[in-house]
Amino acid sequence: MARVTPAESWLCDMDGVLVREGTMIPGADAFLERLRSSGRSFLILTNNSAFTPRDLSARLETIGLEVPEEQLWTSALATAKFVADQRPGGTAYVIGESGLTTALHEVGYTQTHIDPDYVILGETRTWSFEAVTTAVRLVEAGARFLGTNPDPTGPSNEGSLPACGAVAAMIQRATGVEPYFVGKPNPLMMREGLNTLGAHSESTVMVGDRMDTDVLAGMEAGLETILVLSGVTTEDEIGRFPYRPSRVVDSVADLIDSL
Repeated sequence: MARVTPAESWLCDMDGVLVREGTMIPGADAFLERLRSSGRSFLILTNNSAFTPRDLSARLETIGLEVPEEQLWTSALATAKFVADQRPGGTAYVIGESGLTTALHEVGYTQTHIDPDYVILGETRTWSFEAVTTAVRLVEAGARFLGTNPDPTGPSNEGSLPACGAVAAMIQRATGVEPYFVGKPNPLMMREGLNTLGAHSESTVMVGDRMDTDVLAGMEAGLETILVLSGVTTEDEIGRFPYRPSRVVDSVADLIDSL
């Protein structure tokens, strides 16, 4: 797919693109520096709901990546904004980490297991059978079921890890209720990213490591899409999808010279 206008703005995934299990992907620091020095605006648009933007910024800094918190938009923030718009001042039973619970607190949501408006599931590696059982019973009782993101797995140095979408599938199977996912590929995430940058789809690129979230979201939003092979999707898997990315590269290091 040929680009008509130069890419002025960049939306970029985090896990599998800039970092992998707490380690910087080689070239990610130079890639971000080239974006800054070339005057491109960019936003890290991540389905990772476990951390607040402030926490993520600090964690990235410790591994050599400079990303101010205002340049991080997470699925936790998007989920909190969604419920605040839909049911202001509501209640939720939450399975997730501080990134999600803090975002909900900041929009005025009360977290409870007693007749909540929502059951909200985010990324966590500490979920328990008891918490999932509570979620199942609350959804059965009428609570609306939300997930921060549909990713079934996440990357690690040892292989795939079960992610939010996998845990949500258990609750869906038990209740028969399908969750509504706010994170990518939901257009809400892409729209928020473009609005934050004041950018237009015709001059914006989406860089990600997943065909089923990053590339799909970018394609449906009319963006150029770049798949990096440093995360979840492998080169052999690309052909299984009915859509293709605009470009495929090994990692963001391969994009530096084109900026």
